Amino acid sequence: MILETVNGIVIVDKEKGYTSHDVVNVIRKIFNTRKVGHTGTLDPDATGVLPICIGKGTKVCDMLTFSDKEYVAKVRLGIQTDTQDISGEVIRESEVNVTFDELKCISEKFKGEIMQIPPMYSAIKIGGKKLCDLARKGIEVERKPRSVTVYSIDISNFDGKEFDMKVACSKGTYIRTLCHDIGNALGCGAVMTELRRTKASVFSIDNSHTLESLKQRKENGTLNEVLSPVDSVFSHMPELEISDGIKKRITNGAPSYIGAPLGTYRIYDMNKTFLCIGEVVKDNEKNKNVLRLMKAFF
Repeated sequence: MILETVNGIVIVDKEKGYTSHDVVNVIRKIFNTRKVGHTGTLDPDATGVLPICIGKGTKVCDMLTFSDKEYVAKVRLGIQTDTQDISGEVIRESEVNVTFDELKCISEKFKGEIMQIPPMYSAIKIGGKKLCDLARKGIEVERKPRSVTVYSIDISNFDGKEFDMKVACSKGTYIRTLCHDIGNALGCGAVMTELRRTKASVFSIDNSHTLESLKQRKENGTLNEVLSPVDSVFSHMPELEISDGIKKRITNGAPSYIGAPLGTYRIYDMNKTFLCIGEVVKDNEKNKNVLRLMKAFF
């Protein structure tokens, strides 16, 4: 029997060897439901946080895809590959004469808003074709630099050739490209050897679950305990409870005058049921505040 009443978000700690789509297929079977979506690809060799949305939770897939992320990467200096990670073909090897202070100084230059050229081995489409598919055929095409933001870079465990790098960044940031660019700036090249995502939006590795542990929970009947409610994505927003009258208007897509201050809110009815994300704006003509629907979850 297919269940259609499961709603929420489960935070998977993805293991190596699984694509994001593989994880979605496993979650469909575990929760016995069709309506499942992921929140942005995580490479098969990468591990860590992958929020999976179920039922009404799929309405926030796009929001989580475009959220900020945190990663921990292992990096090796003195080598470059065609994929910018250790799985690729080696195209250059160099001697490494880098001090920890030099490494820290160079990495600091990659903080803030930077431009990245997406790697050929990526899922980005140009002219309707994935770059990775073209790369596998030996075809390289021009890619336009894209603006991304690196909020922080912390370097640790440097042994003269390898180091760990913790990165907080905006959507669209390629960590292996960041490693590659830091290596170029040092003059010796670098590749990413491991990648683990530790945070996506409000979800961290601390509240994640392996696929195996989810299967065990299914057997002992505790699956519901791992589901985060849909509104947890918006925990940074203030909560606003509305009357039945305003609920009727908002669920029909009509704006409603309201006494709440200007801003963006999580909207609940009088039974504490999460309804939507709404915005209170000023109606200058009437000199009143108006509640408008932004994203419905009813």
